[in-house]
Amino acid sequence: MWSFVFCLLIAGAAAAPWWLESRRQKIDKAARKNAAGKFVSLGRGVTHYQWSGPVRGPVAVLIHGLSTPSVVWDEVGEGVGMLGYRVLTYDLYGRGLSDAPRGPQDASFFVDQLTELLDDQGIEEEITLVGYSMGGAIATAFAARNTHRMKQLVLLASAGVATKESGFSEYCRTNPIIGDWLFGTFGARRMLGGLKTSTPRNPKILAAQKNELQRQGFLRSVLASRRGILADMLEQEHREISRADVPVFAIWAADDHVIPIGSIGRLVEWNRTVRQEQVDGAGHDIPYTHSAEVVSILRGLFLERYE
Repeated sequence: MWSFVFCLLIAGAAAAPWWLESRRQKIDKAARKNAAGKFVSLGRGVTHYQWSGPVRGPVAVLIHGLSTPSVVWDEVGEGVGMLGYRVLTYDLYGRGLSDAPRGPQDASFFVDQLTELLDDQGIEEEITLVGYSMGGAIATAFAARNTHRMKQLVLLASAGVATKESGFSEYCRTNPIIGDWLFGTFGARRMLGGLKTSTPRNPKILAAQKNELQRQGFLRSVLASRRGILADMLEQEHREISRADVPVFAIWAADDHVIPIGSIGRLVEWNRTVRQEQVDGAGHDIPYTHSAEVVSILRGLFLERYE
């Protein structure tokens, strides 16, 4: 009798992440119908995107990070638009209102999504890429493979140079099967706990983050990205960008506990021409806690470049 009960308990525990995932919501037609922006079907699924800024002008593509969708760019995107840029933002696969396909999420996975989106939108001119956190790694990978399409690269608290991660995240990333089970069972709870104990946040950003924790495929995508693009340091990509003379600007948050400020030194070893700025008092959520400072730096960099 007791052995039977024990087996049931073991089976129930093993099935916990799949049961929890089944209770989360799929992205339904109503959510997409009421959303700002548009949707396009690309090679691996539907992608949510939005244009802002003037009708004419150079194109700036803003790429968000690991766990916060494109809404993270609302304030910075508005500022970049006021600098005369046509601003394109989009939700990475597995985030926001884009589909969450299964499989590895390495550099090619994200570069393909961006390439297909640009092609769909008919963007043939040189572009400015602005990448935040994991989005910085994606922007770097794209730029290294498409130097001919690049006007300039802007990295904001960018991954791909140096990162920190919790012991829990590292264990889940480096241990398949058991790591999948742990992250599927406890990942959402840990991420929600982090939101509750973090610094005050923009209510719109906080709502978007909580919504993602309730969507099917989100946790799977986060873990796949940690095992994929976030597991790589992009030294060779940065050296290729440097050889191609693509202008690179990097903005770092002085109090960032995710991307260490020591990235400044490492990046300049890889690219001697990189321009770098530091925002004092800013943490990793710099795009929406210090958006005015970020836009001010971008204004100075862009105007200086085109004087």
